[in-house]
Amino acid sequence: MTAPPPRAWLLHDGKAGNVSQLLGLGQALGAEHRLLRSTVDGPRMLLPARLWQAGLMRHPPGGDALGPPWPDIVIGAGRRTARAVLWVRRAAAGRPFAVQIQDSGVAPARFDLVTVPRHDRLRGPNVVVTDGAIHRVTRAALDAAAADWGPRLARMPRPRVAVLIGGSSRAYRMTVEAATALGRALTAMREATGGSLLVTASRRTGPEAAAALRAILAGPAIAFWDGRGDNPYLGYLALADAIVVTADSVSMPSEAAATGKPVHIADLPGGSPKFTRFHAHFRALGITRPFAGRLESWSYTPPDDAGRVAAEIVRRRALQ
Repeated sequence: MTAPPPRAWLLHDGKAGNVSQLLGLGQALGAEHRLLRSTVDGPRMLLPARLWQAGLMRHPPGGDALGPPWPDIVIGAGRRTARAVLWVRRAAAGRPFAVQIQDSGVAPARFDLVTVPRHDRLRGPNVVVTDGAIHRVTRAALDAAAADWGPRLARMPRPRVAVLIGGSSRAYRMTVEAATALGRALTAMREATGGSLLVTASRRTGPEAAAALRAILAGPAIAFWDGRGDNPYLGYLALADAIVVTADSVSMPSEAAATGKPVHIADLPGGSPKFTRFHAHFRALGITRPFAGRLESWSYTPPDDAGRVAAEIVRRRALQ
């Protein structure tokens, strides 16, 4: 008789990137999962532990109540979920296998498994190091998106270039000047190739930078998603011949790498040692190259970080 899939709780802090990592790992595990918002942040940590721990059993503002029946696996993503993960394991008498995605500042030994990308410095006997960020972009998802979006984008000439635009963060700045320069470089590349651009921006792009990009990236050979209607993100990845990604994100290059297509990194003002290590590692793997205003062609084997972490969870659970 086939064993039932494990039941997993995926604890998040509301950040889209962390939700994506949780769902990607839950999907790779084949788990029956529940996505729950549950955090223990700085202000609550100033209270006696018995007070904030009891609060997790109730329905906290902006969060989900936690209580039995307990899961087989509990996974958190981001610094603010770590103590909630540990509380669930403790409240359930140690039954759930406790996993933390990203360095939370809590000692790794307190979890059954911690996973971090290679550009983070955290290491340990129960730390699994990934190449990039865990995500939900799989070959099956790309194939389904290609079937869905193929007819809608059939008029777009090739080569099609998906352009994933992030924005300002703690490490990078998306200025109007940077957006304008990027828009002009993309336009020149498109005109030189006779192809098309499939563009999507983010909330972090900012209204002024987004307006500058829209003013430049316009015309029948450019699809610029305006945030209305169906999100074409997976369709753009699936149907592109190459991809340009701004340098401010770890998630977007990691997701783009699932396609096996050339991923060009467009630099922005700023940076940090962590991002320098991440981009250097992806270049060394042959996944990315700097965007120099032209298309290049190369190939690589897409990494499967979610599958690798899921396999390690299964292996370690079997040893318990």
